[in-house]
Amino acid sequence: MSYDLNKKQYDKELDLKKVKPYGDTMNDGKVQLSFTLPIQNDEKGQEAARQLARKMGLSDPLIAEAISIEDTYTMYIIYGSVNHVIDYTSIHVKTVDTPVMNRDEIEQYIDDYIGREIVVVGASTGTDAHTVGIDAIMNMKGFGGHYGLERYRNILTYNLGSQISNEELIRKALDVNADVILISQTVTQKDVHIHNLVHFIELLEAEHLRERFIVIIGGPRISHELAKELGFDAGFGPKKFAEDVASFFVEELRQKKESA
Repeated sequence: MSYDLNKKQYDKELDLKKVKPYGDTMNDGKVQLSFTLPIQNDEKGQEAARQLARKMGLSDPLIAEAISIEDTYTMYIIYGSVNHVIDYTSIHVKTVDTPVMNRDEIEQYIDDYIGREIVVVGASTGTDAHTVGIDAIMNMKGFGGHYGLERYRNILTYNLGSQISNEELIRKALDVNADVILISQTVTQKDVHIHNLVHFIELLEAEHLRERFIVIIGGPRISHELAKELGFDAGFGPKKFAEDVASFFVEELRQKKESA
């Protein structure tokens, strides 16, 4: 007896009101996840991992790998199907809606509407020792073929590097009469970045300096919505480059100039 591959169970219809993960076929809900449990790598441990996966909402969880880290720690890689769906049409996300210009267009925009050099100060603040993000935005070579702000003809940059205190960053911004302050946050364990960013805004407000600067944050767990909630002007997450950031702050500076 032949098997009909076109039977109803092979769902090919996309319903944006009921979106599920796509693995091998539409709406099969297939996902892969990994986690570590503080238990031994044995049959009992694998059953514990399967039970946890079911409680996460996966059906028919399959343990693809069970890797011993130490005698009493095991990492599990599990395949399964998600039973839940999301209504994609109901999702509304706050994003930076400024049109993104290229470097030449940004430089011309500054000439036409700002009429002077823009001063930008940036740093990775708090205990954050990572400079990849702030360097990608500010340094001349940039990242991924996108030149950093240092290469822009009419933007003067000061990249202070990593582990810069909020107080030091504000002092530098005042010393050089900065227009824009950029903060990069890569280390986010236990929400340390949230506490640090809230502290930065509190310092500005305490000194009545909040409206003096355009303040922007970026990092792997940063969104525009989060930035606005914390009191910043904008937030940029992964896959954003110098032209995304610059397009935003030149437009903001133009609006500030025209409303002054």
